[in-house]
Amino acid sequence: MGGGTVFGGTCGDKGVKAGIPGARHRFRAKIYRPFRAPPRAVPIPRRAHAPRPLPLRRRPLALHRLLRRSGPDRDSGERAKKAVDHGAAVRAAIERTSASSARVDERIELRSADSPTTYVFAIAGAFDLAGDRGRLTVELEDSGMDPVEEVFVGDTVYVRGSRAVDEGKWASADRSEALTRYFLRAPLNDPEYLLRQMKAMRQVSNEGKEQVNDATAVHYRGTIDHATATLRMTTETKRGLEDMREKLGDDVPVYADVWVDDEGRAVQARLSYFGGMKAMTTMTLSDFGTPVKAEAPSAGQVVPVTAGEDVLLA
Repeated sequence: MGGGTVFGGTCGDKGVKAGIPGARHRFRAKIYRPFRAPPRAVPIPRRAHAPRPLPLRRRPLALHRLLRRSGPDRDSGERAKKAVDHGAAVRAAIERTSASSARVDERIELRSADSPTTYVFAIAGAFDLAGDRGRLTVELEDSGMDPVEEVFVGDTVYVRGSRAVDEGKWASADRSEALTRYFLRAPLNDPEYLLRQMKAMRQVSNEGKEQVNDATAVHYRGTIDHATATLRMTTETKRGLEDMREKLGDDVPVYADVWVDDEGRAVQARLSYFGGMKAMTTMTLSDFGTPVKAEAPSAGQVVPVTAGEDVLLA
């Protein structure tokens, strides 16, 4: 409009070109007598790189596309995709670890909501994760209790030092049927139970590189759901967690952390909960490929028991 198409007198120009004397002036006087002619607008040159404004009717669609490219839905989708990819990396690392043997060092820290005392269980030994065989020593720190020795052979766990049998005897329990009375503690201190829980991690994120066993490892963090957290738990303990879950209106928040080394193996795993009470289990794996000696004691030394009554056996 600033180019004079209407107010610049195009019709008058035609009269001049047609040879009509005073045509421009007569036209302007006739057209503009009731008004003051506005000043001629000077067109502002458009910058060559400036985008043309979108017609109004197209802007909602363009805005929708922009939100799809960079809005919260897009960001959430990217985060979800990354979480799925990291979860796959964790599962692959646990599978790789489970195909070997390793030295196991585990620390379990438990504190109830109404007590200032934290109980610490220390577990150490060697375990053939692929062959379901291992030998562990379990100790409750600062308790004055003697440690117990566990031997895993297939689906049977033999325990020496259990209060459930006479001195010098080995208690035996079915590994797959044993239950735990403690939150985030494996039945019979079974290291494969913890790895099974870690494989169910969800919402996994990459937290960067850290040092584990004096070597660099990638730290992955996620959560586990209620069913995984209460896996093979006694009815009494599970009932307490169900009550807590009902009060929260959601799953009890349990964090799961796994550290993966440069060879793609899970070298450390941790489950933790902090919310009035404290429960944290940390298992470190090292010396992969280490030989494992785990033989069942003679039948005359074995007394079958129901696992779960001894504090050192969970």
